[in-house]
Amino acid sequence: MSVHNAEQPTIPFWRDERYLNIFAQILAFVLVFGALYILWSNMNRSLEAIGLPLSLKFLKLTASFDIGESLIKYTREDTYLRAYLVGILNTIQVSVLGIIFATILGIIIGVSRLSTNWILNRLATGYIELFRNIPLLVFLIFWYQGIFLKFPDVRNAIAIGHIYLSKRGVAFPWGIPTETFRAYLYILAVGLVIAIIVGIILYRQGQKTGRMPMFTLWALLTWIGIGILGWFILPQAPLSWTLPQLPEKGFNITGGKVFSPEFMGLLSGLVLYTAAFIGEVVRAGIQAVSKGQVEAARALGLTGFEALRLVVFPQALRVIIPPLTSQYLNLTKNSSLAIAIGYPDIVHVYGTIINQSGRAVEMTAIMMATYLTFSLLTSAFMNWYNKRIQLVER
Repeated sequence: MSVHNAEQPTIPFWRDERYLNIFAQILAFVLVFGALYILWSNMNRSLEAIGLPLSLKFLKLTASFDIGESLIKYTREDTYLRAYLVGILNTIQVSVLGIIFATILGIIIGVSRLSTNWILNRLATGYIELFRNIPLLVFLIFWYQGIFLKFPDVRNAIAIGHIYLSKRGVAFPWGIPTETFRAYLYILAVGLVIAIIVGIILYRQGQKTGRMPMFTLWALLTWIGIGILGWFILPQAPLSWTLPQLPEKGFNITGGKVFSPEFMGLLSGLVLYTAAFIGEVVRAGIQAVSKGQVEAARALGLTGFEALRLVVFPQALRVIIPPLTSQYLNLTKNSSLAIAIGYPDIVHVYGTIINQSGRAVEMTAIMMATYLTFSLLTSAFMNWYNKRIQLVER
């Protein structure tokens, strides 16, 4: 008995879905690329018509303008490129410090929001509702002009210990590096390696015993201990501390480190504003952990703090990290509002360079690329951390 296989009819390629999908993708790519090419060509022709063809050579020209605050040495004789680098470093300084302090304050507010203490709960709730419903730009202007510019003059500065608040800014005690400072940095680097090793050992022991120690705290204490030990074993202290001194004549504080009212206004404003959103993220993450987990932890004899640290918070982090990443990105991008209160960040330097050079297209593209880099690096780190704390199914 023979079986005859019926021949399947051949589908023409213009009706084959596989070929149609490929053709649609090619067509979409050509249309998008063609539109971008038309826009690019039109922009080039327009710029050439006014004598400003696309080029980055202008970055090597002399900036000829001053910048009020700089983490690196800068003068008006430096190039536009170095001026822009100053703006980048100023933005990074505000963003990094803002993320650290906003996270700490946000966690405190989020946990307080769930407190059984009525006063603490109401204060945290009022804080969140206040800052979440005020536009950030309006708050920054009010915070800067209504608080920091209303401090007394330098001679009548408000003293909090050795910290002075005045219209010139906030003056803190500060350290000046000595000859042993470089050797102390090596000691801190070695201490960091030892602290990481201690943390890993404690973490692995916790996994074996089932009772996780505070490995992060012990690693931090190890690093601090080595730093203190290194400070005293060196023949000379790595830093010589200077205290701010109010002037008897003139208007400048001598000694210490003075942070401008623009910097302090921007940093504290971003921290207060962003902490409200982080507090809600923390609250939602903690509430996402089932009550059974808390009851089980208490049944094992754990205190409320131990249950929060060992059981609730590690599970809540898996819910907290993704929206927390968005808040970090928002804080970095919101720092661009610094121009409203005169802090020389990227946007401030960007605007000055455009006014002097006329290179709006190039500078806008550079600034967009800078913020994009900040965002991608932040997202990459937070995604890496999020992947590390995710549950692994076996």
